[in-house]
Amino acid sequence: MPSQILYTAEARATGGREGRVQSSDQVLDVALAVPKALGGPGGEATNPEQLFAAGYAACFESAVRFVARQAGVKIEQSSVTARVSIGPREAGGFGLAVSLELSLPGIAREQAETFARTAHEQICPYSHATRGNVDVTVTVA
Repeated sequence: MPSQILYTAEARATGGREGRVQSSDQVLDVALAVPKALGGPGGEATNPEQLFAAGYAACFESAVRFVARQAGVKIEQSSVTARVSIGPREAGGFGLAVSLELSLPGIAREQAETFARTAHEQICPYSHATRGNVDVTVTVA
């Protein structure tokens, strides 16, 4: 748990996976649809897994940049691809698995792996939130 709350995001969902999600400030306002792979129509709408992947990717990339800055390394280019998978759990219900792929062109692989590991283990709040609950794999491209 945070020792001090600095920001709280608020979003409201209506209609579940086939509805709509809006942030309290109306900046985010998207239609939701069940992906074809899960038996839905797919189409011109997003889904909770895509939203989670987008948030985790952005947060993790920022955490990597923070770690690099702390080490005195300037990152010219970087990207994180997050893949969020969903499927049935043996214990019942559904579970998630996450794969994060970091790209740091111009940075030695060993150093990039150190930045990724430190960001995942110490900095990224998404990594803290998922630890012990979601299988997360971090790789460097």
